[in-house]
Parts: sequence; C-alpha cells; structure tokens
Amino acid sequence: MRLLNKIFGGSAEPREKKVLPWIPLNDLGQLNYIEKKSEIKTQIIFKHSTRCGISSMVIKQFTDAYQFNEKELDLYYLDLLSNRDVSNEVGYKFQVLHQSPQLLVIKNGVVVVHASHGAINDIDLSQFV
Repeated sequence: MRLLNKIFGGSAEPREKKVLPWIPLNDLGQLNYIEKKSEIKTQIIFKHSTRCGISSMVIKQFTDAYQFNEKELDLYYLDLLSNRDVSNEVGYKFQVLHQSPQLLVIKNGVVVVHASHGAINDIDLSQFV
C-alpha cells in the first residue's frame, strides 16, 4: 500500500478538510446588500452546480488555494440548482452571462472580474482585497 501511495501521491495521513467562510446566497434581497457592501469591501460570488463534476473539481481547487478571511473578502456560495431564481438575477443585476461553475468579484457595485470553469483558479484575488 505504501508503494501505491508513493506512486500516486497518496498519503497515509488523512488531510484535515479546509472550511471556507461561505455565506449562503439564497435570497434575491441579498443581491442589493452585496452591491452596497461592495463599496467598502470586495464581495465574491461562487456559483456552483452540485451535480456537475467539473464544478465539484473547481470548487475543491478553489477551496484548497483560498487564503483570505472574513475581514478581507465576503465569500458567497450560490447553489444554483436550489436557487435558480437567484442565479438568474445575478446575471441580470451584474450583467454577466450565466456559466457554471462561475466566480464573480464585485467592487463598487460592479463586477470587476469574472471567470468560469478552470479559469476561476487563475484569478488573483489578492489584487481585490
């Protein structure tokens, strides 16, 4: 078993699961709050499809790389399958074509950068803190 772990990069030690400071985005009223709050602190929306393998892979990579706290950024999690109306309104309000998975970075009431799929993990969030 150790040989297989060495070959495939596995570890005998279970890794502690990293938990991000997600704020559930599940109400249309939150969008006005996010827009207003973005005037003083950067707001991030992660749109995630719980049935999509690519979305699951991307959110895991995003979680592993995320290094910010609640004082630096507000991080919203949108389960778009459970909250389709909110997902649609995000697109209308912030003028971004829907994709999944998708990350939106909002400052001063507007989306300053957005990406989908693997490009999400190419965004350097530190420049928006």
